[in-house]
Amino acid sequence: MDYATLKLIWWVLIGVLLIGFALTDGFDMGAAILLPFIGKTDAERRIVVNTVGATWEGNQVWFVTAGGAMFAAWPLAYAASFSGFYFAMLLVLFALFFRPVGFDYRSKREDPRWRSAWDWALFVGGFVPTLVFGVAFGNLLQGVPFSFDTDLRVTYHGGFFGLLNPFALLCGLVSVAMLAAHGAAFVKMKTDGVVAKRAALALRIASLVGVVLFLIGGALVATMIGGYQIVDAPPLDAVANPLMKTVIGAPGLWLTNYSLYPWTVAAPVLGLVGGVLAVLLARSRFEKSAFLSTGLMIIGVILTAGFSMFPFIMPSSLDGRSSLTMWDSTSSRMTLEIMLFAVIVFLPIVLLYTSWVYRVLRGKVTAAALKENHHTMY
Repeated sequence: MDYATLKLIWWVLIGVLLIGFALTDGFDMGAAILLPFIGKTDAERRIVVNTVGATWEGNQVWFVTAGGAMFAAWPLAYAASFSGFYFAMLLVLFALFFRPVGFDYRSKREDPRWRSAWDWALFVGGFVPTLVFGVAFGNLLQGVPFSFDTDLRVTYHGGFFGLLNPFALLCGLVSVAMLAAHGAAFVKMKTDGVVAKRAALALRIASLVGVVLFLIGGALVATMIGGYQIVDAPPLDAVANPLMKTVIGAPGLWLTNYSLYPWTVAAPVLGLVGGVLAVLLARSRFEKSAFLSTGLMIIGVILTAGFSMFPFIMPSSLDGRSSLTMWDSTSSRMTLEIMLFAVIVFLPIVLLYTSWVYRVLRGKVTAAALKENHHTMY
């Protein structure tokens, strides 16, 4: 297998890891975002918590694995992103602290104020990372203010508050809406009664908001947000050096790949169709279909960002040459081969185990089950 093909395979695999994280840990975070709103009483909130309580830790492994894979496969992008998004990543990390503590300590005391405080802590642990991930993608689409010197030492020229620009915040809201919809669909599928009815309403609203914001974001990318394009680059098998290419930037360039590869239009269509189906199925008895629809919306939105930016990973808004692509910021061939072998061996095991876990834990979480297992469930 040639080096260029290995680079492309790892671009695909990291995309799979990011989608896997969004699909699994996404409904955990979505359920946490909706927790204070679809659960009005302590019993109802315990039902919502226990829909994801048994699986959230396993789902979060996708996030850890994706981060580790990016570090090993794209070291330059990893270094540059930590320079630019350092405080944002710390914000995500501290918000994620609320999740294990919130799940484990929420029901330790009967005090309503205690439990309400942990409910809002779980909300923060779901809302903040979801928003920040979307904001990060919004900044990647616009370009990040960093540059490399001739020794490939990276310098970031922006600040934390510069990341919170209007388009990035719009992307953050798209992320929040689609994961809230995914979480609502999961809660609806795993509960009954009044909690399921409120989850259905939340599913309908969040899916509709997600579709509308996704369309607005697409219109901005097509008309106002500057995209990037490589106009001159060394051969794919040349020594990886970001500074050896020429990059231009202009509004609408992120749409170039859709004309070069028309099949990629399937990604935004999938995102829109999934969101619309979720709206239509929100109040139906087809609970699994609604959950699959929100999953399709997530896959479509993430693939839209990936296909639009390909082959860019982290474009630079200050120096086009410093922009990082999958061709010039990837690890050595040996590293990619060793990692690929590990994926081929272990990924099927992980998928089989995950499937088994969800099969064992199938069924609904009810008030009767909580009463019967009062001391063993969250």
